[in-house]
Amino acid sequence: LKEYFQKKNLLLKAKKILLNKTINNKKLKIMKLSEHLDLSEVTRSDMAKRRGLSNMPTPEHIENFKILAENIFEPIRKHFGVPIFVSSGYRSKELNKAIGGATSSQHLLGQALDLDMDGTKNGVTNKMVFDYIKANLNFDQLINEFDYSWVHVSYNPSGKQRKQILNAVKVGGKTSY
Repeated sequence: LKEYFQKKNLLLKAKKILLNKTINNKKLKIMKLSEHLDLSEVTRSDMAKRRGLSNMPTPEHIENFKILAENIFEPIRKHFGVPIFVSSGYRSKELNKAIGGATSSQHLLGQALDLDMDGTKNGVTNKMVFDYIKANLNFDQLINEFDYSWVHVSYNPSGKQRKQILNAVKVGGKTSY
């Protein structure tokens, strides 16, 4: 059992190295989920780095992100014509627990993105992104997180979308919808 976990740890380290854009000053091809979205963008996590947590999705999760990118991310990118910033994408179980995420979060399955355009210099706001998704895209869940601090959007790869729209607020120190 110890040998199994040692090999698994080495494999995770190797995958992490392959996600880096350069190794020994050589450019590596980054896995593209779609025309404008890379795997590295949906797995990036400062918390995972600080805590030494793996945040590598399974092949099934990667396929889910490709479907999400095709149906949600790319239409947003093409509509606004500017880069779209992903503040959170995939979350391993360990990372999700560390940040206090919901145990049923679609981030765990590669089915959700948090988008944050506020503070960018291209004029696109989180509210604009939220309104565009709501009016134009087929989504599973759309959440206005804390007065448009960021936008959570998910897509179910089964094709059945709930079109659920929520507003997240803090009540008594806890998130309420």
